Amino acid sequence: MPDPGPQAALSSNGRKLHLQHGPIDLIIEVDGSPSARAAAHRAACRGFDGLLAELVAELPLLRTALGAGQPPSPSGAVAGRMVAAVAPHRHEELVSPMAAVAGAVADEVGSALSAAAPLDRWFVNNGGDIAFGLAPGQRYCTGLVVDPRHATAAATITIDADSDVRGIATSGRLGRSFSLGIADAVTVLAPTAAAADAAATLIANHVDPGPHAAITRRPAVELDPDSDLRDRLVVIEVGDLTGAEIHDALTRGLVRAESYVEQGHIAAAVLHLAGQVAATSATPLTSLEPATGPRPVGSGWR
Repeated sequence: MPDPGPQAALSSNGRKLHLQHGPIDLIIEVDGSPSARAAAHRAACRGFDGLLAELVAELPLLRTALGAGQPPSPSGAVAGRMVAAVAPHRHEELVSPMAAVAGAVADEVGSALSAAAPLDRWFVNNGGDIAFGLAPGQRYCTGLVVDPRHATAAATITIDADSDVRGIATSGRLGRSFSLGIADAVTVLAPTAAAADAAATLIANHVDPGPHAAITRRPAVELDPDSDLRDRLVVIEVGDLTGAEIHDALTRGLVRAESYVEQGHIAAAVLHLAGQVAATSATPLTSLEPATGPRPVGSGWR
């Protein structure tokens, strides 16, 4: 079937714009004057045009794990954002720029629309990885959804304009991408959506008790021949775990998340697994639904 190219649709009230091309599916919302919204929407469409082709042209590089040496210099703007987001983590473990692709796309389109006109608020939501902007005095309140099949927020986070957070991303085994860990969801707040995307992926990978009879894993390449994870084992099913095992897995992920906060890569993270929740100490949660099972207590746990 021939590629129909980028598709765009505007909501009836003129505030939401839907952009879609291949696997990229963006929901954009802009607050501002009618003329500013129109200018921002036009700029978003221009920025989106050709974006997928640009990424496809550099896929071999983007699917290659970065080594400990100098990171590559891709030619495309989105690819450059992807490499920049994962480069700080290249000394710790194997990670390819694809760990930041959704967030980097949101950042790039958001940069285009925000430069087009003065806006009160805006966001670009790329499948749950979100770039956003806030004028002085503005804020966003966002819900944390653990299972994308059920749009129920387990907690909310309010972000003010004076915060340096401008990106939110969620990763985990219940999402649309493969995970090496067993977290239901890991949500990260960071200065950019690409940085949040990369960190959420890596933190989720560390929510892992190790080999376990209740955890089923398969090589990623068997599930998707194009996966950048290749022969690495990804989690496809998690059975019953004890409260102590859940606590141990979340603790491993929380240690990694706190290290990212200390290094300045992210602002905060919230980790969910089987009804238990862990959060970095600086996470500005404003509400949290009661867990359904045993919950750990102590520093960093909510």
